[in-house]
Amino acid sequence: MLVAVVMLFVVGAMAALSIDVVTLYTARSEAQLAADGAALAAARVIANSGATSDQTGTLLTAVTASTGPAQTIALQVAMQNQVGGTYLTASNVNVVFGNPTVAPYTNPTVTVTVQASLPTFFARIWGSTQVAIGASATAEAYNPSPSATATSGSTPVAPICVKPWLLPNIDPSNTSSQIFNPSTGAIQDPALLGWTSTPSNNATKLSKVCPGGGGNCSSTTPVAWKFYPGDTTTTFPPPTAYPTCSPAMTTDYEKSIAGCVQTAIACNSTNVNIDFSPYNTRSTETADAVNCLTHATGAGGGDSVTVASNPPTTPLEFVAGDDNPFVLTGETSAGADVMVSDSLVTVPVYNSNAGAPTNPVQIIGFVQLFLNYDGFATPTFGLNRGEVETVIINMAGCGTPGSTAQPILGNGASPIAVRLISPP
Repeated sequence: MLVAVVMLFVVGAMAALSIDVVTLYTARSEAQLAADGAALAAARVIANSGATSDQTGTLLTAVTASTGPAQTIALQVAMQNQVGGTYLTASNVNVVFGNPTVAPYTNPTVTVTVQASLPTFFARIWGSTQVAIGASATAEAYNPSPSATATSGSTPVAPICVKPWLLPNIDPSNTSSQIFNPSTGAIQDPALLGWTSTPSNNATKLSKVCPGGGGNCSSTTPVAWKFYPGDTTTTFPPPTAYPTCSPAMTTDYEKSIAGCVQTAIACNSTNVNIDFSPYNTRSTETADAVNCLTHATGAGGGDSVTVASNPPTTPLEFVAGDDNPFVLTGETSAGADVMVSDSLVTVPVYNSNAGAPTNPVQIIGFVQLFLNYDGFATPTFGLNRGEVETVIINMAGCGTPGSTAQPILGNGASPIAVRLISPP
């Protein structure tokens, strides 16, 4: 009888350990996944809003407010997760942003804590009916540009999906100034954030230097917002996957625009080459590829971006067009706000201090642009100009040249890396 009584407690203890502990351990893992996903999603919202490129902190405060998009997305993502078989609610989730009102604002963080109480089963024989579990994750939106008061840069980045357009380091809103300080990587004019091409002024639109495409532009003086085409053989090899469009993407140059070039372009890289070869259809292909990438093959097809002011004081809003892939699959509707868009691209900026470029050129920063559909897909004044209206969404300088730090791999079409910094 004594053995039977003792075995009852032994079996109960083993059941509590083998079932309750495993159940709680699984729930703890679910809570951690929910916290990780919510923190990363909120950090991505911060990155795409341009907040890390705003040295005043105005935009960051708006994005991370209690009613801001980063807070909203963090809660929405967390509440899509189950912990212990029950979906989380807003009362289970706490979102804290790292010093959004204290300089420097370049690398904001978001910490998401998930807490829940779960019932026990066999452990009730020990008097424990509820067990509290929790998990926490901190994500960072990392911009390598130093703050306005810094004397040197930080760890560089190496984004992928970079488009084969090499922009000179000339401020398009003030051609006597630069986008980045070549020595430190600091953003020279924070008011450039949100700058938008003027639809009626072709000079402000993104287009190829030497319009018409045919000549060798190696001796051409760099011009603001006029790109040199990247070499698709050595630096921007075309991807194997790209959209199916009409007209079809047939050349390597078109494919590298419409698809995602998998080769990472690192900050301070000195092995990036310009394609100086004669190429009579370059501008036409630019127009076709941009329209393919942005799903702008018809009126209202491409996405759009809303910028309330320049520089922006409220979060940038991306609006889905009729041909957005998520609209076509029924996951969202045309005119709805979306967090990402195929119209968001990253373009490298090279050090143009020496005048007419020679290969290779040095990358000193990146600009993230929103591409509006190309209005000159058909010939204008006898030339296929390939001029694209753009909005500057982010700016990321490369920091001090010669840094030996391992670059952080960027996230898709953004030069602003989003990463978990806790738990490690």
